[in-house]
Amino acid sequence: MQRSHDPAAGAPTERQAWMGLLARAPSARLAALMPADLPQARLLRGPEVGAVMVRGRIGGTGAPFNLGEMTVTRCTLQLASGEVGHAHVQGRGLAHAQHAALVDALLQGPRAEAIRSAVLAPLAAEEAAQRLARADRAAATKVEFFTLVRGEDQ
Repeated sequence: MQRSHDPAAGAPTERQAWMGLLARAPSARLAALMPADLPQARLLRGPEVGAVMVRGRIGGTGAPFNLGEMTVTRCTLQLASGEVGHAHVQGRGLAHAQHAALVDALLQGPRAEAIRSAVLAPLAAEEAAQRLARADRAAATKVEFFTLVRGEDQ
């Protein structure tokens, strides 16, 4: 994960990277990785389900257009020690959003390194393995074309 924000390159901050990882993680896997000794947290917002407008660009550079709506669940909570955690996840995963917000809050406090190694590291490794497996499956379908030199081409 990157630890600084480069506005010119659009590189995500460390927090943006871990929030993205938590949002993309399978809900059941995130729940399984949650530490047993969770601190008390007060819900500030949600978890609640809503919709957001997804925008797209033709070719990635054209004028933006509204592609459609997507269901999301958001949650904001505060630990007793004062850290505030936020989460937005795709779909109607109330528990997923609450777990992600709790991990976000914990990553801002004194237990950050322990949470990184217990939750983020396994999720990142599993996501990287899934991407590699998907790339391998796609590479297996690659077709390379070649032409033979014909006599009249010389």
